[in-house]
Amino acid sequence: MVGKRTATFNSAREVVDDQFNNGSTKKRRPGRNDDDLERGRPLSAHSNGDAKKNGASGRPRPRIWRFQDVARTALEDKRRDDLKNALLTGIDRNGLEKYRKSDADLKATKQKKIRRFYEGQNERLNDWLEVDAIVMAIADDVLESMNPDPDHDGDMERHGGLQDVQGNVGELLPEDEKTKRAKANRRAKWAININVIANVFLLAGKIVAALSTGSLSLIASLVDSALDLLCTLIIWSTNRLVGWRLDALQKRFPVGRRRLEPLGILVFSIIMVISFIQILQESVQKIMPLKGEPEVLSATAIGALVATIVVKGIIGLGCLPLKTTQVQALVQDCKTDVFFNSLSLLFPFIGYQANIWWLDPVGAGLLSLFIIYDWGQTCFENVVRLCGEAASPKTQQKVMYLAYRFSPVVQGFKSVTAYHCGDGVWVEFDVLLDEKTSLHESHDIAETLQYCAEGLLEVDRAFVTTDYSSSGPKGHAEDAERNH
Repeated sequence: MVGKRTATFNSAREVVDDQFNNGSTKKRRPGRNDDDLERGRPLSAHSNGDAKKNGASGRPRPRIWRFQDVARTALEDKRRDDLKNALLTGIDRNGLEKYRKSDADLKATKQKKIRRFYEGQNERLNDWLEVDAIVMAIADDVLESMNPDPDHDGDMERHGGLQDVQGNVGELLPEDEKTKRAKANRRAKWAININVIANVFLLAGKIVAALSTGSLSLIASLVDSALDLLCTLIIWSTNRLVGWRLDALQKRFPVGRRRLEPLGILVFSIIMVISFIQILQESVQKIMPLKGEPEVLSATAIGALVATIVVKGIIGLGCLPLKTTQVQALVQDCKTDVFFNSLSLLFPFIGYQANIWWLDPVGAGLLSLFIIYDWGQTCFENVVRLCGEAASPKTQQKVMYLAYRFSPVVQGFKSVTAYHCGDGVWVEFDVLLDEKTSLHESHDIAETLQYCAEGLLEVDRAFVTTDYSSSGPKGHAEDAERNH
């Protein structure tokens, strides 16, 4: 019997080792040697002292304990595999595709409102396909990473994907998604760098042009270009700070470094508004005498303005497909520059040709009002996002579909809340589980949902709580947002 039990144990041990290690060498905790109690071997002289210090006798571990470890590991494997299969195969992933309209169907739809509805529906289906692909790619690796040492002997019987990528869940995404995001990041960096170089040259040209004329519209354009350069430098510096993986920054800002980007835009918006209030004041002072002479734009001034219109138009069109906040701020800046410099050229030109002396200062005042309104709106948008504005309906629908993807392994959801904490979105899930659900199962479900949510491009942080009653407390104090 002893011989049979030993053979059975060895066979089961080999199966478990092959299943989790795939033939690879098992990882050990630092300081452990090959004289392992689990294998029934005596401790070495060095480790024997440590064992006695901890109350261990140093005797070989009984074989029945070793068998129980293997049985416990096998049961843990089965529980995890059942959870994985329910999550990955419990949803009809292709059932929603029957609601998609082809391009031919959309072209055949004559009514614009109906066509726009189906175009929006197709976009929503694309978002849900993205969510589904992320769950299929991440959930498997996350579940494999849970409890790598199920028998608590210091040997890592299991080695999942999260350990391999050191917690960087983006490395577990599908290859096409990783390629798309990497490409977008490279293009964003190129856009920012090109914009910096363009602003330096355009600013130099406008300084030379402003010295050759007294046009207030051109002075306003010069101020705009100087602030453009400042805006681009702010975006560039915050982008670098967010990307740096320095230990000191990580310790000081454990979360929330991405909020530096909207904070940078907020600071710039305030500077832009204050600067053009000064230009507005100058234009009013120039009009007050109710007399003057029309300003003449030199060839250098005209060339500088035309160059700004062309260069900024090209950069804006090139950056338009990139949907990151920094690049979209640059797109807005380029759009404003094209409009602003076009009018800065037209106002003094028309004023000189028609001999209307006040058209130049009035034009500068109107342009200042436009910039104050435009960047004031940008300032307000960043403030409300930093204050916790609700996520867009598009993002909320993606998050709700992610919750639906977990329906095979949960009883339901008490609430799903998505809100901005800066530029990115933070999500809170309140999950309903059966009251008899074990701790390890509820933990695995909750943490897998958390990692899948943080795999979405829009989500910076996710929080998951579990409950067994839909009528219980909501999970947050009602007066948490008020002064106590």
